[in-house]
Amino acid sequence: MPENNLVPSPETRPKPSRTTTRRRKSKKKTVAPRLRIIPLGGLGQIGKNMMALECGDDIIVIDAGIMFPSEEMIGVDTVIPDMSYLVENRTRVRGLVITHGHEDHIGAVSYLLSAVNVPVYATKLSTRLIAMGLKQKGSKVKAQVNEVAPGEVITLGCMTMEMFPVCHSIPDAVGLIIETPLGTIVHTGDFKLDHNPVIGEPTDLHRLALVGSKQVLLLLSDSTYAELPGYTPPEQTVADSLDRIVMGAKGRVIVATFSSLVARIQQVMDIAAKYKRHVFVTGRSMEGIVKVTSEIGYLNVPPRTVSKYEQIHNLPPDKVVILTTGTQGEPTSALVRMGTGEHPHVKIREGDTVVMSATPIPGNEQVVSKTINNLFRLGANVVYGSQSRVHVHGHGSEEELKTVFNLVRPKFFIPVHGEYRHLAKHAKIAEDMGIPRENIFVLDNGDVLELDGTKGKVVDKVPAGDFVANGPIIRELDVSVMRDRRLLSRDGVVFVTIVISPTTGRLEGEPVIVSKGFVDPEEYGELLEGGRKAVASAVALGKTAGSGRGAIEARARETLARYLYEKTHRKPVIIPVVTGL
Repeated sequence: MPENNLVPSPETRPKPSRTTTRRRKSKKKTVAPRLRIIPLGGLGQIGKNMMALECGDDIIVIDAGIMFPSEEMIGVDTVIPDMSYLVENRTRVRGLVITHGHEDHIGAVSYLLSAVNVPVYATKLSTRLIAMGLKQKGSKVKAQVNEVAPGEVITLGCMTMEMFPVCHSIPDAVGLIIETPLGTIVHTGDFKLDHNPVIGEPTDLHRLALVGSKQVLLLLSDSTYAELPGYTPPEQTVADSLDRIVMGAKGRVIVATFSSLVARIQQVMDIAAKYKRHVFVTGRSMEGIVKVTSEIGYLNVPPRTVSKYEQIHNLPPDKVVILTTGTQGEPTSALVRMGTGEHPHVKIREGDTVVMSATPIPGNEQVVSKTINNLFRLGANVVYGSQSRVHVHGHGSEEELKTVFNLVRPKFFIPVHGEYRHLAKHAKIAEDMGIPRENIFVLDNGDVLELDGTKGKVVDKVPAGDFVANGPIIRELDVSVMRDRRLLSRDGVVFVTIVISPTTGRLEGEPVIVSKGFVDPEEYGELLEGGRKAVASAVALGKTAGSGRGAIEARARETLARYLYEKTHRKPVIIPVVTGL
């Protein structure tokens, strides 16, 4: 994908049409085009979800998400999928279909639209969140974002798409029923089976049973919690725990949760109103979600419950509830800034109760633990962990996945959305449920699976690596750059400046050494003095009038690196600067 999304404008193509009834199949027998399934992200990892379905000359893209960088990706804001395959085939892309409004499914929409300007299809809340994201990123793309209701059928080339409601940790989440010339595809999206959700509709099992009464060609199903036996607890169980905590708290209650978990926000507000506490909302994403969902009627804010921060110091501690982001230890989040004493409005003090109403995403455990330790150190009582019962996740466990298999009864199966172990476990569940092993495909990002109706085979591989985004700059993840950044963060950098006489070609004066993040010059002056002498000797011994700048720089770098490693057993990045030549 070209840097800064500088790609030619897409060619004009016919706009997809809408219909409220399914297309009638032609009685005339025709040779069905090949069907290809191409995951571009989201398999073998948590995040960066993007899937392409290709049938003949038509491509449908499902989701366009980001992945938050790991600790090793120093200086990276977000990670997005490699979209080069879609850019190369942009005239065949008929639409982007969004299953729900989480960032790992919509966070890369602006990047895709700047390269492949196609219509977007999403439910009510998802369209609002996409618009909010485009505005926050300063995107100048004139996006055609279409609001679609579950049950409405959209024609996209030779395929049609219908959304059906699923229960997840954000309202308006949907699964997809896609009709192709080869047969029906069911994509569950992220889901669980909560029959009485706090907000939104339960997963439409009736629609799944109806589509499963006919032959379903392919099922793609959420694998995130395939390892967990039994059923995922309903969201309502969290309300009882939160109620007890707020009722028993003598001081302020600070509830940290995902900003998109609207049902949790609703429960916190209802409980606060019950105990006549004022709610203060902090964190840009949390404030944005509260505003959007209350405007469209998904969040019912009790009267006189939400207050402005100017009033927080005028209330006794036992009349305050604070809703915040930061459960994943994000460095700039509101909760982390509270833990470090840097939040402009909230200073943690003795008597505060902090509720971590979320579980760490895999890979975030260390930074989350650091945040919890900081909060305890400042005197707060922190409620966290599975034993506290202040969080339930939004994905189906093993028995729920089995229920979907029983209803859909697909011929082929692809586990999606999860690390490789989750996909492998889900594949084993599918086999236990009677799907032949040869009809189960555990894919990697970039695999091109081709189905002909009777069998499937991985026939190709397309680019599907990681691209990193820093503001408007997008480039492929460079392993050497990440290695240099890790070295800089661990051992620092040492600059050595060498002045060569333009007339004699010899060293003028002593080399100058400056270190950043390596050693304190005041404490290690003797070490740096030894480095200067080593570099001066190496340059003087090897210097002749005809030597070039590159040779001098290489000699200085090698000499200083060897000297510093012998003395410290550390390997700082060494940058020689030769002047005068």
